[in-house]
Amino acid sequence: KKSRFITYLMHASGKSNAMSRLQEIKLSHPNAGHHCWAYIAGSPSASVEQGCSDDGEPKGTAGKPMLSLLQGAKVGELLGVVVRYSGGVKLGTGGLVHAYSNGIRQLI
Repeated sequence: KKSRFITYLMHASGKSNAMSRLQEIKLSHPNAGHHCWAYIAGSPSASVEQGCSDDGEPKGTAGKPMLSLLQGAKVGELLGVVVRYSGGVKLGTGGLVHAYSNGIRQLI
């Protein structure tokens, strides 16, 4: 609904590496309204270092769905970031979950 979503999926060896890569993306999209992310560090089977952020979107509509997809794919050392340029039309919680999940799902 006029919003534009850009998805990145990249290698991240740990939290500090993931946050560094996130900052690079934020710098390349300074006018975006949201930079939502999820990462899993380490091997998929033993990964306890993971995190996510909705970056101002309603709680649970971006980061958690993205992290769930990464967990379900049994991947490790990955960072997913979805950048959103808002089109001014409210998508609702279901629409946001779908939009953020869809970007990650297409790249996995």
